[in-house]
Amino acid sequence: MDGATYVIDCGRSSTTQFVQAGLRFDTLRSIFITHLHADHIADYYNYFLLAGALPDQETADALATTVTAYGPGPAGGLPTKFGGGDAPTVSADAPTPGLVAFTERCHEAFAYSSNILLRDAGIRDIRSLIDVHEIVHPDVGASFTNTSPRMEPFKVMEDDRVAVTAVLVPHGPVFPSYAFRFDTEHGSVTFSGDTTYSDNLVTLARGSDVLVHEAINVTGPGVTLPPAAMDHMLQSHVEVQKVGSIAQRAGVPTLVLSHLVDFDSEPIDSARWKSWAGQGFDGEVVVGDDLQRISVLRKG
Repeated sequence: MDGATYVIDCGRSSTTQFVQAGLRFDTLRSIFITHLHADHIADYYNYFLLAGALPDQETADALATTVTAYGPGPAGGLPTKFGGGDAPTVSADAPTPGLVAFTERCHEAFAYSSNILLRDAGIRDIRSLIDVHEIVHPDVGASFTNTSPRMEPFKVMEDDRVAVTAVLVPHGPVFPSYAFRFDTEHGSVTFSGDTTYSDNLVTLARGSDVLVHEAINVTGPGVTLPPAAMDHMLQSHVEVQKVGSIAQRAGVPTLVLSHLVDFDSEPIDSARWKSWAGQGFDGEVVVGDDLQRISVLRKG
């Protein structure tokens, strides 16, 4: 956005793809985390561990300033096990950390590497490169047992380029889980994050120029998901055959499919997915692909 970069979620190889996309770390201002599943934060700390310590030898690129990170706070509790019974609990003393504790634990886990390199390579202190803000949503009675009650969008951040608002969205038992909207002078884009069907998301996305929405396919002869996995998928995601109606309700002209999972076909059939997502939607459908660049420029 006008020379500043904002990252939404940091899945595996996010930092590698950041470079492959032609972006520079010295333009990175903020990172926004929708929720704390591993596939959305696997590369989060690498933005600081790998891009913050020393400039790249060829490009002289490195984080230029402290990066603000926005994401969920602690969940406050764990759901019951699917099907009943007991499940093991990792880190029983603190089993539901938010983004602040997650970041602190990463500092601790990499302490030896950081401490050695601080002494023999003169790297910057990684702790000085991250300013973490756990998102505080309005009190609408939300909790780990009521993850996404009806709510109006609320402000997360605003700077000289972008205003960011959010809502809680239902992603199975995950709490908190957010969708984000970015409004700029050039246009607006909403990112669903991981979610099943949500009136909150429709409210947030209404009037956006682009809606980036996750989608899955769980139909077809090749689908062999066990009951627990199928239950998780349907509680946590939107089927591609039904996502078009969400975009239609939100009144967006462009729907971009992301977080693509097809349990019947790998790789996915993009033409079939585009047709599926177009059901009940009057606008343009784009099936997202790695390193794809989509301009957000409001006409007129």
